[in-house]
Amino acid sequence: MAKGRKVVRFDLKNDRPADDELLANMLGRSGALRAPSFRTGRTFVVGYNAELLETVLT
Repeated sequence: MAKGRKVVRFDLKNDRPADDELLANMLGRSGALRAPSFRTGRTFVVGYNAELLETVLT
């Protein structure tokens, strides 16, 4: 998940955080899912960070 320049990574298989922690990072101030939000392969990307998007999409 990206929040501006900060990238937060969660390993849902080996070290899954609590659902409320995931939601707090995925939802914006309005309570809606942060944009952009998409899945590529087994990776779910939430939020905008140019470096992260370049890494994930190439």
